[in-house]
Amino acid sequence: MIPDLILFFGLALVVVVSAVGLLLSRNAVYAALNLLINFTAIAVFYLLLEAPFLAMIQITVYNGAIMVLFLFVIMLLGAERLAPGPAMPYQRPLSILLGVILLFEAAYAMFFRSKLGVSPTPVPAGFGSPEAIGQTLFSSYLLPFEVISILLLAAMVGAIVLTMKTRRRG
Repeated sequence: MIPDLILFFGLALVVVVSAVGLLLSRNAVYAALNLLINFTAIAVFYLLLEAPFLAMIQITVYNGAIMVLFLFVIMLLGAERLAPGPAMPYQRPLSILLGVILLFEAAYAMFFRSKLGVSPTPVPAGFGSPEAIGQTLFSSYLLPFEVISILLLAAMVGAIVLTMKTRRRG
């Protein structure tokens, strides 16, 4: 139990530090690399939950496909360096207030909620397996799955139409 807890808090620290690095980085490539570290740490969280299929999908889809796409767009647009944008006067105080609220909520959840005697529910057998994901996806989430597929199809057709050169009739 103790090694799992140490690993969990170590990974949580990696996730938080990489997320902060992502937000504070002025270089878009470094921000994308911080996002890559974040995705990898989340994949290890899936391994801790005994869901190796989800961890593999996390690495393959997010670290592989999505990050390659992000880096391709960053390099294609030449947006390695982010230009300083106009700062809104309420942005910094609001972010500090929201950060403090988040810290209080996290402290409450860690120190007070655990003393109520509620034990965590055990992970069900087959959690994260391809069969369980398929059953959940095509039963409980069938309508959102179909809506997303139609939305992605429309986006793909729109991208093709926008990039297609007009043919001259002669």
